[in-house]
Amino acid sequence: MQRAVVLLSGGLDSTTAAAVAKSEGNELFALTVDYNQRHRVELLAACRVAARLGVSRHLVIPVDLRLFGGSSLTGDLTVPKDTVAENIGLHIPNTYVPARNTIFLSLALALAETSNASKIYIGVSQVDYSGYPDCRPEFLSAFSTLANLATKMGVENSDSQHRISIEAPLMMLSKTETIRLGVSLGVDYSLTHTCYDPSATGLACGHCESCLLRLKAFAELGIPDPIQYGS
Repeated sequence: MQRAVVLLSGGLDSTTAAAVAKSEGNELFALTVDYNQRHRVELLAACRVAARLGVSRHLVIPVDLRLFGGSSLTGDLTVPKDTVAENIGLHIPNTYVPARNTIFLSLALALAETSNASKIYIGVSQVDYSGYPDCRPEFLSAFSTLANLATKMGVENSDSQHRISIEAPLMMLSKTETIRLGVSLGVDYSLTHTCYDPSATGLACGHCESCLLRLKAFAELGIPDPIQYGS
């Protein structure tokens, strides 16, 4: 059985990507980053998902990105609400966290090397997303090159089968297609958390771009969203 590191936020996309990794016969090592995000309730969701998937190891690593700020998820900016569907993804919103996926993938790379895992799974998509630059295939291709240049594991394994690969199984899927895939793999989406601006009790707001994309996808599938929303 091959080993794989999965970046697990506890959200819909990362949970689906992790389920794909498991379905492909990988032993899973899950990595969750506690970056002092506004929606810290997602950390609990990540723990629930990791337990359900039966990962071999689940690391929750603290990296306080509030020290840098620059995002409504790590600072005092207001999270955009009720964005018109056609406008989502046209501009990079303030929910973009500077260099977030670069930081996450770097941590995952270290875990992959020390765990002898040749694959890193990340649940990013360039379809139905908020326009983040670090969710594009060009970025992942560049990081894959870096991963094999900057690590002992990459340098010593000239055989492409054993080099480090960055897997983004949702890259070309819409949110609707992602949920359909997850349902086929038995994903329990009631365990997940997607909202960027939840209530004090952890309920999703239903109005941020992340919530809007999720609600739209479940509606298109004719499936009730199993999580609770606030007013």
